[in-house]
Amino acid sequence: MQRIVVPGEKLEDKPLRIDEAFIDDGKTYSTIMSMYDDEKKVLTPLEGLWYPRSGDSVVGVVQEDKFNVLIIDLDSPYRGLIFAKDTNEDLVSGDIIEATVKELDKTKTVILGRPRKLAGGKILYVKPSKIGRILGKGNSMIKQLSADTQTYVVVGMNGLVWLKGGKIDLCTEAIVMIQQEAHTSGLTDRVKNLLEMGK
Repeated sequence: MQRIVVPGEKLEDKPLRIDEAFIDDGKTYSTIMSMYDDEKKVLTPLEGLWYPRSGDSVVGVVQEDKFNVLIIDLDSPYRGLIFAKDTNEDLVSGDIIEATVKELDKTKTVILGRPRKLAGGKILYVKPSKIGRILGKGNSMIKQLSADTQTYVVVGMNGLVWLKGGKIDLCTEAIVMIQQEAHTSGLTDRVKNLLEMGK
């Protein structure tokens, strides 16, 4: 059974390791507004911002290049920085890139590494809290979307998704559906049906 829980609400009378939850006195509590599946022990955020973690893959847009530092718009309270020495790419303002979070400093600045230019395509903005559902277990959902639409998809943990080629409109429609219905059951089957109808 799924139920809506609010921050501080008890999930279980025993300690469980769940993202966006904490343990107190041997019991597990939610830290966010979310849907909790009592059987699967899965917490699905209903809202939420992206909090950078080392190793996160992100998608961003180059804002400016100054003093050998590229400033990256990550569509979040955090701005990204790429040092010129860390890239062989010829990047200019307006370029879309994929990169990896190296570290986060105290001024809400994310230091990025391994930047890769994403030429053409389009960006889709989604709620960062829904990225896990869009990816699916072991990236199963995003692999299915790419295979069935022949669209190349790069998912940023910050909530920016880059798409190029194939049936891009169908892929976009599926991602929007996943975002809107992430907390509901039977979503995987509905996505499969949508993709089948669009073939």
